[in-house]
Amino acid sequence: MTGTGVDVGIGSALTAAVSAWYASAARDLPWRRPGVDPWSVLVSEVMLQQTPVARVLPAYTAWLERWPTAAGLAAASPGDAVRMWGRLGYPRRALRLHAAAVTVVERYGGLLPRTLPELLALPGVGDYTARAVAAFAYRDRVPVVDTNVRRVVARAVQGRADAPVTRADLALVESLLPLDPEQAATASVALMELGALVCTARAPRCEQCPVRSTCAWLAAARPQLAAPVRRPQGFAGTDRQVRGRLLQVLRDSPGAVDADLLARAWGEPVQRARALDGLVSDGLVDPLPDGRYGLPGEPAGRSPAPLDSRRMA
Repeated sequence: MTGTGVDVGIGSALTAAVSAWYASAARDLPWRRPGVDPWSVLVSEVMLQQTPVARVLPAYTAWLERWPTAAGLAAASPGDAVRMWGRLGYPRRALRLHAAAVTVVERYGGLLPRTLPELLALPGVGDYTARAVAAFAYRDRVPVVDTNVRRVVARAVQGRADAPVTRADLALVESLLPLDPEQAATASVALMELGALVCTARAPRCEQCPVRSTCAWLAAARPQLAAPVRRPQGFAGTDRQVRGRLLQVLRDSPGAVDADLLARAWGEPVQRARALDGLVSDGLVDPLPDGRYGLPGEPAGRSPAPLDSRRMA
């Protein structure tokens, strides 16, 4: 037994089975390929936050074609980063990634640091992202717990339904990892992949699971959560949609834009003003002295000709 109350043999059997499954079932994702540098892994982890893999793949490829290194991104403006982020969503991530690139260049000579404290000190890099880079880029024995990993462990080990990730999960998952760092890193990504492809939240494919014969959740007849899971808020008509429309106008324009051009993107003035204020507050939009608006850090340029309204639909 370990300090977490999990039998060592159970942990070894679980990670061995999941790692063996991963060797033949894993998706071929560019950030997992041999030789991928740590900076590229960080880019992938930032892009994958709250965003499906299918949407990230083309954005990841285009981003690294333009800025394959931290130094390349740091030399660009924050507005360039926001423009390149496109429709990936949650565009503050572009600003954080740019700020991280600047820090990497200024403090570490353009090379991504490798220790957890150093990674956590980078702008916009939280505990999960730092651990993911340490495990997947540097192959360290570091527990990486996202909702997929938490679901697999909760079901297979604890016999419980899916639950939110907590700090206690780090110790539990660490107790399951092999002692060898390389094997531990493989086990970490394998647990994540199993949760993404097989042990899913709504329709788990238990018949395809490599640990179905020892899964505590299956043995307990698949108990469900006591409270219903909240469905995510719809997108249409929300401030998020308005923010996206306004940013799209700025991304499509060669320079700063007039307020009336933004008004064409969203006609309701109160919600538009609230969304625009939020974009300014988040550092995604710069208000200019002449009343126009631009992306952060970019030259104001000329006021562009009015856009065809179909571009803002």
